[in-house]
Amino acid sequence: MRGKLVSVLLCVILGLLTPYYVQADEDTIALARDHFHKEITKKALTIPEQLVRFIYDSGYSFDYPEDGVRGVYVTGNSAGGQRFETLLELLNSTELNAMVIDIKDDHGYLTYRPEKDSPYYGISKNFIGDTTELMKTLEANEIYPIARVVVFKDTELANKRPELSFTENGKVWKNGRGESFVNPFLKEVWDYNIEIAKMAAEMGFKEIQFDYVRFPEGFERRDDTLSYDTGEYSGQENNVQKRVAAVTDFVAYAKEQLSSYDVDVSVDIFGYSATITEAPGIGQNFSKIASNVDVISSMIYPSHWTPYFGLDKPDLYPYELTKAYAKVENQVLQQLENRPTSRPWIQDFTASWLGSGNYLEYGVKEVEAQIRALNEENIHEFLLWNATNRYTPGVNYKP
Repeated sequence: MRGKLVSVLLCVILGLLTPYYVQADEDTIALARDHFHKEITKKALTIPEQLVRFIYDSGYSFDYPEDGVRGVYVTGNSAGGQRFETLLELLNSTELNAMVIDIKDDHGYLTYRPEKDSPYYGISKNFIGDTTELMKTLEANEIYPIARVVVFKDTELANKRPELSFTENGKVWKNGRGESFVNPFLKEVWDYNIEIAKMAAEMGFKEIQFDYVRFPEGFERRDDTLSYDTGEYSGQENNVQKRVAAVTDFVAYAKEQLSSYDVDVSVDIFGYSATITEAPGIGQNFSKIASNVDVISSMIYPSHWTPYFGLDKPDLYPYELTKAYAKVENQVLQQLENRPTSRPWIQDFTASWLGSGNYLEYGVKEVEAQIRALNEENIHEFLLWNATNRYTPGVNYKP
């Protein structure tokens, strides 16, 4: 790239000089010299701007689905294993058209091996053995590729770099599930994840989906007991607004950093964030995040709500819960100047952990009920979540 730019500059200079040194007298030469200096100054000012605005071309051809993205979640293990063929058959035989594939997973690992000299090689796993073959297969089957990058939940980085995490009594803090988070206040953490996102874009993915763009749940109860660096946000007195600012700034920064890669940027967000001004502990402000992304993906699984929208046991009411949420989200998004595409995560799993009488067996009827509710509220994109990547057969995804 650098060699090509030098060649272009030389051609520009020669092109400017040539007309003035053919049978030129002294006055002509003087005029030419003055013109030359002006043109070179102009070029010197404009070329760096052009460099900043380059658009990376992965060489693959993926078109955004005309009637909207309807996708499934795919782990690294599934993308690189036998289950991928089953998922491929599912998409080829239904109205589904996209895959959200783990590139950086919930533990903080890359799901494929980069070059050995990559600073990320040490956190990589060989789940996806051949990323080139994966992208070629997705392209051949016209499957829209979305890279999932888990950001601030990162046990691997937290353990390796405790100063980038939250500590308690000198040890990296863990939540009740044994998971650790890294610190959203720190720009070094931002850049660490954005570089991974750029690698995914160079791989050929058309969208980068950032997940866990937040502080740990319940952080408002721990912010005074945990030790951590607030970085550039140390001057702000209000802890809630400090967290909201850090999360929002990361999203805006990520979108700007990825602007040269011809990818959309999306963020997964708790569904209830759209129903309140902001989530005080985790730092998620729905409107502020939505204003800085191309796609907003609210996680609205009925099983994950406490009594809400007048529903005492939301998992029993997939249609009613989804419709009530969609109405609220539409009202919030309508107020935004830069409105993103709404593409919620919906439930294709059974939440038996809720206990007898509190959950339904989710199958064709329950999945279609959620899709129908979204369609009725003019939301025609969605993503199906099942942690095991086993999706209900026989669903009509365009009811």
